[in-house]
Amino acid sequence: MNRYGAEFFGTFWLVLGGCGSAVLAAGFPEVGIGLLGVSLAFGLTVLTMAYAIGHISGCHLNPAVSIGLWAGGRFEARELAPYIVSQVLGAIAAGGVLFVIASGQAGFDASAGFASNGFGEHSPGGYTLLAALVTEVVLTMMFLIVILGATDKRAPAGLAPIAIGLCLTLIHLISIPVTNTSVNPARSTGVALFAGGWAIQQLWLFWVAPIIGGVLGAAVYKWIGKES
Repeated sequence: MNRYGAEFFGTFWLVLGGCGSAVLAAGFPEVGIGLLGVSLAFGLTVLTMAYAIGHISGCHLNPAVSIGLWAGGRFEARELAPYIVSQVLGAIAAGGVLFVIASGQAGFDASAGFASNGFGEHSPGGYTLLAALVTEVVLTMMFLIVILGATDKRAPAGLAPIAIGLCLTLIHLISIPVTNTSVNPARSTGVALFAGGWAIQQLWLFWVAPIIGGVLGAAVYKWIGKES
């Protein structure tokens, strides 16, 4: 249970820190952190939690990562369901805390976005469903390649959290304009439930695409990373 608790609180921190930076700080007049700040916030949540709980649960914080690690032979199938449930519950709890905080501002409207992921008219840059699908699949694939490579026993010890955190930062720098960046079904679910409406209707994509990307990333790393 300590591993599941670690995944709960780790994912809680990812959603509160990442989505919280987007909702509360990104657009703040004159001193807002903007796209760069939000990207860095997501990376920092993973980096800090990797050092805090990596030795407890592996610090997945993401159903697509758990499934990708299973596909890559690094994680047992029997642990998938409890890990994913813990991650989703942690994300929803963080969404609830963020909703309480954000609703303390006059004029707050969660349906306007609430850091939710979307495509078409709900994409920050107006990108299509196909563009969103390709973005989420490819970037999650690359995320898994970095995770599997950085945590390989042949990689430099102790540096994996830095590589993984910076990779997530880069992913956000690329894809916030396209989908508001998911690459994580739990993160998408945690805020979509509070935004409601269109965010829930489009949530399916942000489960399907990251999971496909995670499995593809595992397959690629199995090929390029095999020992000769």
